[in-house]
Amino acid sequence: MKVHILTLVAFIAALCCQAAEKKQLTYTDASELTIVNRAQADCPPLQRLDVNKYPDLTKTVRYYYSFPTGMAIRFRTNSPTIAARWETDGGTKSNNCTPTAENGLDLYIKRNGKWIFANVGRPKFNGTEHKYTLVADMDTTTKECMLYLPLCAVLKNLEIGVENGAVIEASENKPEAKIVFVGSSYTHGIGASRAGLTFPAILSRRMNIDAPNLGASGQCKIEQFFAHVICDTQADAFVIDPFSNPTAEMIGERLIPFIETIRKCHPETPLIFLQTQIRESTNFSRKVRESEFGKRKAACEQMLKAMQQFPNIYFINPGMSIGANHEASCDGIHPSDLGIMHIVETLQPELEAILISEGILK
Repeated sequence: MKVHILTLVAFIAALCCQAAEKKQLTYTDASELTIVNRAQADCPPLQRLDVNKYPDLTKTVRYYYSFPTGMAIRFRTNSPTIAARWETDGGTKSNNCTPTAENGLDLYIKRNGKWIFANVGRPKFNGTEHKYTLVADMDTTTKECMLYLPLCAVLKNLEIGVENGAVIEASENKPEAKIVFVGSSYTHGIGASRAGLTFPAILSRRMNIDAPNLGASGQCKIEQFFAHVICDTQADAFVIDPFSNPTAEMIGERLIPFIETIRKCHPETPLIFLQTQIRESTNFSRKVRESEFGKRKAACEQMLKAMQQFPNIYFINPGMSIGANHEASCDGIHPSDLGIMHIVETLQPELEAILISEGILK
């Protein structure tokens, strides 16, 4: 019986999509619209970093930085229907990230001055060429839209479709500040169900900031090439999540030289470091608990030295708290959507206080 019900639901959904697709649509190349949350101005349109500028990147980081993670397309349209067609390389196919987050799109529309979730662009489960009607049957008032790009896939092309005769145009982007986020899978957004639900993306909507996302899942071990990327990036402040991937020994050896490299290029730009979260995998494993608490202890010790040695260094601890109910992780390591909202709720006031004290936000 359940199989028949699921089949009927799928059939009805397919009919709805077909009905929307029967509308005559005109498609616009997304690169002709406004691209937000870009780390560097000379990046390829649908890529968060020009990886060819950094030959010292590891193979994995090079691949991850070819993703459009955190980037979004802003546009205005009066079309009752918004659709998209896009091509990816298939993405990472991880076991702790949804296909919608990895290869899909995530549409927000502004209503009464706030960004409201509208729908996702669902990718093909198997395949690299995708097409989906994100929303239909809207009224014809002009709407401000923001379409987040895939978290964990190379995006080869993207076109946004509106009904024939409707207007679609680039919209202005006037953020209060540009705050660049660098770090681990927590910053990257592994565990989020949708591309617009990483904690930098949520903070960008709440705080009206550009928030380029330079998280690299499992890879941020305070290597010098991350410092080189930061040096080449202009921002009002950097939020750095560097303590989740390295060992305690790496933290002790690498943090001060890492900051020294950045300070040669950005002598006074605020550097805001986040303490790593307490992973749920520490609940019963003594070995994991010892390793994780060793990292946290090393982070506290090295950050104390850094704040004494360098100007405008901040340490938010806890920096990425996912709450104390033990229900906010998708896999024992990465925060679920619930965990990400815990991070946002605890981090936002701390971050705002620092940025206001620095004169970056009013």
